[in-house]
Amino acid sequence: MSNNQIQIPIKTLLIAISIVFLSVILALIFGDTLAEMYDVIGIRIATLIVAFASFISSMLFSLLIYRHNRTVSKINDDTNRRAELFRELQFASSNYSIIDFMDRMLLYDESTRYIDKFLLRPDFGFHLIESNLIKEDVYAHPEVFQFTSIKIPFRVIEGKVVSSVHLEKVTFERNNAHFVFISPIPGQITRAHILYNENTKRNNVIINVITTKESAFFISSIVNSFSKIKIFMTMTSLLGVETKGVSELYFTNPEQIEGNGTNTYKINSSNFTLTESPKIPSLHQ
Repeated sequence: MSNNQIQIPIKTLLIAISIVFLSVILALIFGDTLAEMYDVIGIRIATLIVAFASFISSMLFSLLIYRHNRTVSKINDDTNRRAELFRELQFASSNYSIIDFMDRMLLYDESTRYIDKFLLRPDFGFHLIESNLIKEDVYAHPEVFQFTSIKIPFRVIEGKVVSSVHLEKVTFERNNAHFVFISPIPGQITRAHILYNENTKRNNVIINVITTKESAFFISSIVNSFSKIKIFMTMTSLLGVETKGVSELYFTNPEQIEGNGTNTYKINSSNFTLTESPKIPSLHQ
């Protein structure tokens, strides 16, 4: 029941009480006249009026108590929600994760073993495609597409251990040309592989992208130079706190390629910009 719905009967009760109060006063003033005119009936009428007034006052008092209890209940509910939000924010602010890319980035052809597995059981959960492509074409004509992997070492610079990294978009810039990679399924984010290297004792993020073989994005036989990379990602800590941000990588382009066609880029700087405050997704669903 809203406050407007409660105020309407209160106004009605006040008017009724006023009328009854005036009737009681008149009954007391003209009590002798009523007694002369109606004998004992006049006294009974006055008694009924007083009893009715007592009933109205009791009803009004109960209504006021009910309204007060509803107000207190709303205040308690609001206080509980605020306390829950505070606990959530406190937990999220203590258990989020922020990573920083470091050392060197590798760009190379994706392993045919993983490509075959991808084609046998189509699942774009770990692949991004160039923004001008259609995912159905990848399944229909895989021979005309290029599968490329990007490996970047990272470290946790703030917060807890990272459990997963999801990618919303990755852009490469070269001579004012942009190569934009997005999830092939609208509204869905792609997950990146996290690989621990036992030799270097470092964690690596592996991003798989799909282009056409005619694309100038990556040609394994030549040095592929870029000016900047922007990675739009969501990091989830081991305790389930999500943090969204954009990482920009600036690096030195390779002067030569490795024997297997891998391009190695030395990362000179990595800037991370937070786009959303850390949150616990399970409490927002």
